[in-house]
Amino acid sequence: MYLSNRANKNRECYPSVRTIAEDLHLSKSTVFRALNDLETAGLITREKRWRTSGGRSSTLYQLKEC
Repeated sequence: MYLSNRANKNRECYPSVRTIAEDLHLSKSTVFRALNDLETAGLITREKRWRTSGGRSSTLYQLKEC
């Protein structure tokens, strides 16, 4: 539900794990586990994103049609 509420019209969003954890009052490990479960279930895909300088950016989450 959280990712769905954050998603744009293309069903994409890119909150950081830290942001998700803080917003939902969860630990980062709980968020990682939940995201892994959602991906395993085929409900989301994740794409790592990189800045032009080579540094990591937040992950792009693509919500799948249910």
